[in-house]
Amino acid sequence: MNFSAAQFVDRTFPDFLTGVLAEYGLPAERLELEITETALLDSSAATLDMLGRFRAMGVRISLDDFGTGYSSLSQLRTFPFNKIKIDGSFVRDLGKNASSVAVVRAVTSIGGILGMTVVAECVETEDQLQSLAAAGCDQIQGYLFGRPTPADQIPALIAGFSPTLVSRSLAA
Repeated sequence: MNFSAAQFVDRTFPDFLTGVLAEYGLPAERLELEITETALLDSSAATLDMLGRFRAMGVRISLDDFGTGYSSLSQLRTFPFNKIKIDGSFVRDLGKNASSVAVVRAVTSIGGILGMTVVAECVETEDQLQSLAAAGCDQIQGYLFGRPTPADQIPALIAGFSPTLVSRSLAA
């Protein structure tokens, strides 16, 4: 679930989220909040407190669009995110720009050392997949595996998955 900067300043949001999880019987561990770097520009005690409240609930926290201009390695040190999502601009330039490969490798290395899962966004080609696998990326998302799908078509999509597709991973 994307978590906006506006929700970040609403200090009642964790309580609201707790109520929604209880209402629908969803364990907090099944929810992952994606927070963009811009939402973290204010690394105040209140911001860290908000993230800490989510973490205490069991909610997983992902830092989305990592590397898009407001990155700070101190953010990774200050708050232990569950995931770092490498911005798609770096993935699109794999094979075209050596600095993109260097950034991807650096982020996957840092993520691994800090115990954070690293996800690459916007993966569209087999070549990108292979470059990401070589760089040690943990997970991918993008059009290579599927396009956005209307909710009413999801059951048919899932029914059509083959065991080969489902088990395909970067480790393969």
